[in-house]
Formats: sequence, structure tokens, C-alpha cells
Amino acid sequence: MDISKIDILNKKFSTSLFGYKKNDVEMFLQEVADYVGELAEKKSQLDQEIKHLEEKLQEHRSREEVLQNTLLTTQKMTDDIKANANKQAKVIVQEAQSKAEDILRQAHKRLAQIHEDISELKKQRAHFEIKLRSMIESHLKLLESHDEEHLHLEEAESKLKFLQKS
Repeated sequence: MDISKIDILNKKFSTSLFGYKKNDVEMFLQEVADYVGELAEKKSQLDQEIKHLEEKLQEHRSREEVLQNTLLTTQKMTDDIKANANKQAKVIVQEAQSKAEDILRQAHKRLAQIHEDISELKKQRAHFEIKLRSMIESHLKLLESHDEEHLHLEEAESKLKFLQKS
């Protein structure tokens, strides 16, 4: 039974010689008490449901806070990892550039050494050619002088043969 405030205010009891009829008042009070009891139970249930929902809400808020903290921590870790990776990449690039410069310096040094070796070999070749030319010329002179001697000997032999025949 639903009893409103207006129903209660407009409720009229029958009167008797000594006032309102006791049965009507008691019956109305019973109806009001039953309705108020139902309302109290509903209120209690609703209060429990509100309490349960507030606990769930608090639990969800706690989870949300944990998730936000986790996200922030993860973002910070990601940023740290990126920063460390960038630092390591810079170090690797610097080391590679340093090694490349060392290799280039060594290559230039080796090239200079090769040029010096080539120059030295050219000098040695020129010196060898001069010595060889000198030796060939001296041998040629020796051969030419030997040929002259050989001619003189042949002339002498032919004179000797001529004298022997005569």
C-alpha cells in the first residue's frame, strides 16, 4: 500500500462519543507503520546498495589510480630507454667516426710510405741503369780494344805466315 503525505493529512477518522474510533485509528496506524516499515526496509536496501556501489566506485578509482601510475611509470621508463638508446647510438657513432678517422690516417700514412718507397725504387733504378750503362760501355770498350788486339794479332800472324812462306 502506498500512502502519501497528503493521504495522511487528509485521513479522517470517524468520531464517536469519546473521540475517534479506536479501530479506525489503530488500523490507519497499522497501515502507516507497515508502509513506513517497507520504506525503512527499502531505504536500508538502498543504503546497502549505495554503500556497495561506493565501495565498487572506490575500488575502480583505486584501480584507475594504479593504472595511471603504471602508465606514468611505463612512460618514464620508455623515455629513459629512448634516452639511453640515443646516448648509446651517439657513443657508437662517435666511436665509429673515431675509428674511421684512425683508419683514414693510417691509410694516408701508408700511402705516403708507398710514395716514398716508389721514389726510392725510382732512384735505385736510375742508379742501377747508370751502373749498368757504365758497365756495358766499359765492356764495349774492352771488346773494342780486344778486337783491335785481335786485328793486330791477325796481322802479325798473317805477316808471320807470309814470312814463313817466303
